[in-house]
Amino acid sequence: MNISIASFSFHGALGDGTMDVFTYLEACRYRYHLDTADIWNGLLGADVEIQLDPERLAKVRRAMDERDLVCVNYHADGCHPWEDDAEARERHLALAYRHLKAAEILGAKTVRIDTGGRDREWTSEQFDVISKAFVDFAAYAGNAGFKIGPETHWGATNYPDNMLRLHAAVASPNYGILLHMGKDTWTSPNDYDRALAPIAIHTHIDQRTCYERIDDALAILLETGYAGALGIEHHTGKNELAEVEAQIGLLRRAISHVRSGRGEGYKGNPLLDAKNERAHN
Repeated sequence: MNISIASFSFHGALGDGTMDVFTYLEACRYRYHLDTADIWNGLLGADVEIQLDPERLAKVRRAMDERDLVCVNYHADGCHPWEDDAEARERHLALAYRHLKAAEILGAKTVRIDTGGRDREWTSEQFDVISKAFVDFAAYAGNAGFKIGPETHWGATNYPDNMLRLHAAVASPNYGILLHMGKDTWTSPNDYDRALAPIAIHTHIDQRTCYERIDDALAILLETGYAGALGIEHHTGKNELAEVEAQIGLLRRAISHVRSGRGEGYKGNPLLDAKNERAHN
């Protein structure tokens, strides 16, 4: 069970200049003892031209190879197929293919590109544009040796019915989704994960999932035969090195529970229990 760290987890350190893609790779290998990289395009540079410069991407790839790291996911913001303006859609489509080439240089196993569309449902026009784009992306992915799909991230993609419909429309073995686990847009976080885990090619496991339901989340993935990486993601922008380490510890603990069973020790959260006790007194 490979663990990875979505590099967005360090967006605070990136913003204050204390981390870049190379220090991220160093941390993955030598601080967290992983053999994976999970690269958000924002970590690659301040603007798109820096991010997608082939020579710099080749340096990043060499840095991964030197550390025996495999890029399990490349997630690209800002190139989603749907925008209301037709010219913006054309720009996004052209940019998406540049990101696909970047993923190829990095040796990515999976790629995330969002769909666009901020409402609960896609219109017929939106769905046609989005599904056609991902059919084409999946064809490219098959030739390049990776899988591709959107994340359960924002707008219509937060809802399992939409993601299942899009999966059926694309109908490619090179297509799947990046499952941001445990969203509360469905009947329950567990039901949300059960609905979408069968089509997941990568995961984001956030702080709330790690602290509140990591054993359940992991069990659901295993029940559906999930074979991708378990991708830790942190969002606060503060104390990121330690917070990511804590989330990894909880995930590794859950993996050990799968392998050898859960102990009979205390299963609650003593800090929360103490707080609740004070509130009732």
